[in-house]
Amino acid sequence: MAAARPHHRAPPGRVPTRCVAALCTACFLLGVCVVNRYWAVPEPPDCPSKANFGRSRAVLSQAQTREVVIALDRTISDIEMRLAAARAAQMRSQGASPSDSAADHGNMRPRLLFVMGIMTTFDNRRRRDSLRKTWVPQGERLRRLEKDKGIAMRFVIGRSANPGPDSEVERAMDAEDKEYNDILRLNHVEGQDGLPLKIQMFLSTALSTWDADFYVKVDDDVHVNIGITRSILSRHRSKPRVYIGCMKSGPVIANNASKYYEPDHWKFGTAGNNYFRHATRQLYAITRDLATYVSANKHILHKYTNEDVSFGSWLIGLDVEHVDERSLCCGIPPDCEWKAQAGNPCGASFDWNCSGICNPAERMEEVHRRCWEHREAALPQAQES
Repeated sequence: MAAARPHHRAPPGRVPTRCVAALCTACFLLGVCVVNRYWAVPEPPDCPSKANFGRSRAVLSQAQTREVVIALDRTISDIEMRLAAARAAQMRSQGASPSDSAADHGNMRPRLLFVMGIMTTFDNRRRRDSLRKTWVPQGERLRRLEKDKGIAMRFVIGRSANPGPDSEVERAMDAEDKEYNDILRLNHVEGQDGLPLKIQMFLSTALSTWDADFYVKVDDDVHVNIGITRSILSRHRSKPRVYIGCMKSGPVIANNASKYYEPDHWKFGTAGNNYFRHATRQLYAITRDLATYVSANKHILHKYTNEDVSFGSWLIGLDVEHVDERSLCCGIPPDCEWKAQAGNPCGASFDWNCSGICNPAERMEEVHRRCWEHREAALPQAQES
């Protein structure tokens, strides 16, 4: 009888390592679900839901971001103003004009007394042509005027709403500028957001294009004697912050049926109050420091209905000298003729009834012939003060 074989117990089966890991992970996730299900703290009835809380945090974050951006813009604007003022003060202490400094743009540019921007529109081609005949006596070209007299003059106009290559308006403006080379185009849709924004865009563009002591705004229906205007500005050339024009203060109109209705009339106090003093819109000039301030802060400067009121408001809280220069708001003939005969020739002339010269395309040459400063006063050769 064969000896019985010893009985060997089978070794227990091993669970694969991957299964153990998967089982542990599943248990962990199940435990998390159970804890979240039964241990969740109920929200009080008055507390917002998690979704609302998330939205509130997002709104708060956006508000904080805006505040940071505004604060940063103000800081940058303040630094730009301080830098421009410091450079101007340094140049004056060295006996030179602030416009001599080319550090702002990294290249040398000619010294100018003033840059004159003539506000115009696409439809005013005939006005521009009539003005071109009165600008430069004896056919002196604009570039010569800029080089020899320190005066830059340009018509100022924005872009059309559809500035594509097929735009007839844009093609016409390009052809006119190619013919005369006297148009300053702005990166701004013409007529959009009113004239105050266009003035700000002009100052920004002019500052980046020319170094000048003064920046002048004038309408395209105003007759300007360049020599007289040059003499007036030269007298104030050593001053850092000057605002020159015919100062006025008209009533604030609260009647919304009026052409001059002021939606912000309540800001000026009780009914019947007047605006603060500001220059008439036909022609005014500011120094480089003030132009830099307006350009740097254009995104936060309030714009009223009237352009001249808006501009005056931008300067009202600054340490600015207001110069009431009545020769910049003479009447049309015979007023300008009488003043010239009395030894007080006019820098600018227009008809108050039209807020400019009535029918300027037809009458500008006549007004120029009768109000012109004449040879002895035109573009004086005397050294500037």
